[in-house]
Amino acid sequence: MPKTKTPNDKFASWNVNGIRAAHKKGFLKYFAQEAADVFCIQESKAHEGQVEPEILHPEGYHSYWHSAKKPGYSGVVTFSKKEPLSVTVGLGDELYDNEGRVLTLEFADYFMVNAYFPNSQREGARLSYKLGFCQAMLTYLETLRKKGKAVILCGDYNIAHQAIDLKNPKSNENNAGFLPQERAWMTEYLRAGYIDVFRKLHPEPGHYTWWSYRPGVREKNIGWRIDYHTVNQESQDRALAAAHRPQILGSDHCPVVLEFRA
Repeated sequence: MPKTKTPNDKFASWNVNGIRAAHKKGFLKYFAQEAADVFCIQESKAHEGQVEPEILHPEGYHSYWHSAKKPGYSGVVTFSKKEPLSVTVGLGDELYDNEGRVLTLEFADYFMVNAYFPNSQREGARLSYKLGFCQAMLTYLETLRKKGKAVILCGDYNIAHQAIDLKNPKSNENNAGFLPQERAWMTEYLRAGYIDVFRKLHPEPGHYTWWSYRPGVREKNIGWRIDYHTVNQESQDRALAAAHRPQILGSDHCPVVLEFRA
């Protein structure tokens, strides 16, 4: 008998800018259509007791939530077809974990880290907090990496790394998400041995994942690429394809998808 080929895993990630609002805009239709093996949500802006049962536990999925202590703020959710070996909530530091920013699911041969990075805000008001989170994240990922499994970090990084990653780099040089310090950390992170899968596979310009709600901006594709899947370089050959879903509305971000060899 020929050996049956194991299907690849599909990982989806989406900052929904409020899961209750996204639900009203057809979130579950897209969720079913994508049929990802692991689906990571950022900026859920809800606690488990505030959502409908079909959102709390979509059919066929295990559901894991990390909500912020502050109501209606931040929060990450991970849905998985397979039950993980373990689930880790946060980074182990209340300074960041109170804001509901990180969930890690461990599987047989990979860790899926779902993260919502802080926004450095106007005039860098939270830049030091953001950079502290970034360094804590890198330290955390390195501990996972030592376990010998693939490490996948997906989510809204709130950083456009290079000029190619936003439509108007010159006019945004002093704006949150494109500050020199944020971009420098992203460079440091990638140099530490992590691969920006989408950019590796799609080196051309014009690909974005976030657009302002101002009229006409999304239609003209005046956007930023701030949502990523990155993988540790030891596992980069397993990252087979990466895509954006700009046609999927319901948030100011679009979903991003990774195909990963099982």
